[in-house]
Amino acid sequence: MPENLDEQLTKYLTDMHSIEEQALVQMRAAPGIAGHPALARAFSEHLEETERQEQLVRARLEARGASPSRLKDAVAAATGVPFVLFARSQPDTPGKLTAHAFSYEHLEVGGYELLRRIAERAGDTETAELAARIAGEERAMAGRLAELFGAAAEASLEAVGDDDLAERVVKYLADAHAIEAQAIKLLERGPKIAGDDELARLYAEHLEETREQERAVTKRLEALGASPSRVQDALMRLGALNWGAFFQAQPDTPGKLAAFAFAFEHLEIAGYELLKEVARRAGDTETVELAGRILEQERAAAAKIAGAFDRAADASLEAQGVTA
Repeated sequence: MPENLDEQLTKYLTDMHSIEEQALVQMRAAPGIAGHPALARAFSEHLEETERQEQLVRARLEARGASPSRLKDAVAAATGVPFVLFARSQPDTPGKLTAHAFSYEHLEVGGYELLRRIAERAGDTETAELAARIAGEERAMAGRLAELFGAAAEASLEAVGDDDLAERVVKYLADAHAIEAQAIKLLERGPKIAGDDELARLYAEHLEETREQERAVTKRLEALGASPSRVQDALMRLGALNWGAFFQAQPDTPGKLAAFAFAFEHLEIAGYELLKEVARRAGDTETVELAGRILEQERAAAAKIAGAFDRAADASLEAQGVTA
């Protein structure tokens, strides 16, 4: 039987509570591996903010006669651990940590924007106001991280202890190529499961742009006497296939896919910001220009997806047989 709008709203609230539980795992570990005082301070301050957000979402669920999902929260907390282990395992931990945290903040923004829209459709002004307020806090944290990309790049270079900046540029270019390879696989699936014609068009349009970006990064690597990492690219493509299957299995595919695509654009934005910082330090003006050009495209794509959140919310409800 299709759920009603009120039940859907409760479900979205439990989803956001589990996302906050995952964020707490990450924020508790982040200050200790940040590699730079300013980054550590930003993560510590946001930990306190995240704790308050979790309490507010829990309280809102209880006010609606519901409670967090123990299963969702347990899974979310468990999946937060591999993120921490991954960041720790990287030679450039500060950069990887900052990039993924920047992306995660935008995943939360996307989630709360969808929650706000469902709450508005359900006539729950308190939940809508809460979602808007927390989305604003997540944007502010993302803004703080964006201001620290230079510090993250500096700390990453110090962590690897490599004086050959040209070699580090090649490594960051290879990382960017692997992310583009993953983006292509995700976007190839996107139009088929978008649930909305406009969203499908946006994903298809950005797919062509992403293919051009991959070619441009490959060309720059070749100009520097290098090439993409086949292993890294293959692993990222496999991850994209797994994500595609996950989204297709969700009852509210359009909303979850839009929020994730929005976050993924910001993972790319962070990666190119770090590449630009390292290339600038290496005096590689051509790579700086390439990163800047692609950054503009990724920011534009993210803005278009955000502009379609209303359509994603409606498509998610429609996919589940729920009418506003």
